[in-house]
Amino acid sequence: MPDASTSAPAAPGRPDGPAAGARTQVPLDGLGRPQVLDTPAVRVHHPSDLLGVVLSLVGAVAVMALATYAHNTTSGVAEDVQGFASLLRQILVVPVTLLETVVTYLVPIAVLAELAVRRLGRQMVEASIAAIVAVLAAAGVAWLVQHLGSDQLVAGLSVRLNGQLTLSIPEYLALIAGLLTATGPRSRRRTVSWSWNLVWVAVGVMVITAGASLPGVAVALLLGRASGLAVRYVSGVRSERAYGASLLAGVRRAGWQPRVLVRVPDEDDDAADDADHRPAALQATPGTPAVAPSAGARAAVRYAEHRAYEMVTEDGQELDVLVLDGDRQVIGFLSRLWRSLRLRGLDGRSVVSLRQAAERAALLSYTATAAGVRNPALRGIAEADSSMLLVQDPVPAATSLADLDPEVITDDVLRAIWGQLGTAHEAGLAHRALTSDVILVADGPDDPTVWLVGWDQGDVASSELAQRMDRTQMVALLALRVGPARALESAVAVLPEGDIAAIGPLLQTITLPRRTREELRVHKEVLAELRSALVARLPEADVEPVQLVRFGARAVLTILLTTAAVIILLTSINLQTILDALSTTDWRLSVLAFLLGMATLFGAALSLVAFSPVKLSLWRASVAQSASTFVALAAPAGIGPAAINLRLLTRRGTSTSLATATVALVQVSHFVVTLPMLLVLSVASGTNQLERFTVSPTVVVVIGVLAALIGAALLVPKVRQWVAAKTLPTVQQTWPRLIEVVGQPFRLAVGLAGNLITTFGYILAFEVCLLAFNQHLSLVQVAIVYLAGNTAGSIAPTPGGIGTTEIALAGALTVIGVNPGVATSVAVLFRVLTYWLRIPVGWASMRYMQRVGEL
Repeated sequence: MPDASTSAPAAPGRPDGPAAGARTQVPLDGLGRPQVLDTPAVRVHHPSDLLGVVLSLVGAVAVMALATYAHNTTSGVAEDVQGFASLLRQILVVPVTLLETVVTYLVPIAVLAELAVRRLGRQMVEASIAAIVAVLAAAGVAWLVQHLGSDQLVAGLSVRLNGQLTLSIPEYLALIAGLLTATGPRSRRRTVSWSWNLVWVAVGVMVITAGASLPGVAVALLLGRASGLAVRYVSGVRSERAYGASLLAGVRRAGWQPRVLVRVPDEDDDAADDADHRPAALQATPGTPAVAPSAGARAAVRYAEHRAYEMVTEDGQELDVLVLDGDRQVIGFLSRLWRSLRLRGLDGRSVVSLRQAAERAALLSYTATAAGVRNPALRGIAEADSSMLLVQDPVPAATSLADLDPEVITDDVLRAIWGQLGTAHEAGLAHRALTSDVILVADGPDDPTVWLVGWDQGDVASSELAQRMDRTQMVALLALRVGPARALESAVAVLPEGDIAAIGPLLQTITLPRRTREELRVHKEVLAELRSALVARLPEADVEPVQLVRFGARAVLTILLTTAAVIILLTSINLQTILDALSTTDWRLSVLAFLLGMATLFGAALSLVAFSPVKLSLWRASVAQSASTFVALAAPAGIGPAAINLRLLTRRGTSTSLATATVALVQVSHFVVTLPMLLVLSVASGTNQLERFTVSPTVVVVIGVLAALIGAALLVPKVRQWVAAKTLPTVQQTWPRLIEVVGQPFRLAVGLAGNLITTFGYILAFEVCLLAFNQHLSLVQVAIVYLAGNTAGSIAPTPGGIGTTEIALAGALTVIGVNPGVATSVAVLFRVLTYWLRIPVGWASMRYMQRVGEL
């Protein structure tokens, strides 16, 4: 009998076993061989369970939303199904209540009895806790819906019993679902398998016989499922990874007869730096050879967090065994899926199964070796339990680049590193995950020998973009090791200037692997110094970062604000009032408002022509302003016209800096015109119309507090620097152009006239929309309402100010006494005539500008 130090780890499902984290030496035959020195994880926390909790809760919320907003559909389905109720009652021999009793009492008793017979006491406790949590969750949701839910939600989750609508979220179904989920998959427990079948039969009978509502049953099952998965994740489940005998059996299926398997410690293991600790434990058994740790195995643990083992076969050959575990595959899949959704073509395909991940790693390893890249040769692949095993040659006497002192990294080493990457690229391979851990350096007889390992995430037939990313990642990681100047010089020595220049736009943290990004957080200056060195080497190189992210925090905020604004707008709009107004008012008012909105495009074109440094025809400028109305669908308010104007000027040969200054001057001139125009309107009206806009003391206090906070913030040097960085470039660009235009009074007058036409066009169109609803306001009031509302709506980063502008205009009208329903209708009508109806015209203008080569 072996002693405690040589006891085998418990197989999955056995109650006894070593504590997690304890190293165990395992003799698997009477002679004490083969042996395994391992750190078996007795219980693991599956990320898939946590993902299941989130998806179940999201599903429950979605069902309640569907029951609320699609009540007619859900109730119609329930009525169609319940049409078979009378027939079913005649067919059923066993009463429905008896079936419910069997499910409620027999299923838990049968499942818990099986667990007790198998002496799985902990699992019994977990299943019981999950059932209790599920019942409490269902009862809590039912109470919240009953007391806080809307009438539509209560009706959607109710069923008619004895002529009355009764809220129905069956708590016993949540109990059963939580119990069975916490017990484990149906494939491992026979009672769980037939219990789920019985539950589905009971659910069908309940729905058909009107015992519960279909949405209520779905919510109960989802809450039970979420409760069971939550208990499983918090408590952990018995590991299904390959350990001990299962691990050795998998190695044998890969074609090797192991004598010794030694686990390579994780990076945070205290024994990771003690090379003699693990062999000494094995040397306690006579005849057991010492196993030296392999650089390739250690690298696999660091760059991919795989389990790795050092193996000695029966004939004395030393190999590495990499183990890919299925429970960790969920993390990798979600990470790659997120990056592939967020980045524009930068991340590779997301594998969806453990087998696919192992097969991809094997394919890349074979291909890299065949291409001449120094990479450990793959010798076998096999499956064992919930793990995949890759057997490969070790990397002898090498050190990872991360562990080398900068003084040791000579120019020959840098040249050899770039040589390995060049060999891979010539064969069409891309690595995609280059870090300091995957580059191994060994002293050769003549030149240093460099190994490039870790091809798990690579591409076989790679794109040019993928190879550009490789070069960018290589320059960044070398800059962290030897400094930006040497790193760039090493790249210049082996790469053509075109490839060097292409690195600049990709020098962003988003393109780098996680480990490199973590190092850059400590050395934040490296990327900036690398860009500076690149510009110094190639002055014409463009190092401006390209847009690689499909969406960021700003995009998410834009989507949320737009959605909220549209929901508020749709719930407050009085469509019938708009239809009544349009049917009772002169249709020519709507036409007039539309034409006034189109006239604003002529005014914007006039300003652009006046301030342009090159000659522009008024027709082309007007068409360009019309095209900007289509671009506004995908850009925040004000950004679309600026982008079109900038493109129009640069296509006419204007330098980018001069074109930017001109566009900035056009935008600044709009603000300069606004205030004097309001004063002129007030004086021309003969009365001080601004008195109508009374300001409450609370508003005065709020404005004062905000002004004080802004003033206090400007006292902080970093805040002043940030404000200066945001404003000074615009001033520096605009000032020379402004001085030049001021010296030409006619052009200045034309530009200001264009601004007046633009502003007055919108104000008069807004006035006409007010008249359509029989609302009479003075011109200065209309101007103030429009300018205030339009400015407030444009601040929010929604495309074209959709939703926010309508809300702001309606709110401004409400402040001066217009009925809220009418105010909303006026704002919507104004936006329809001056924004939405111009989009088809803008699309046609865009197509025309593209066809004639102006854009």
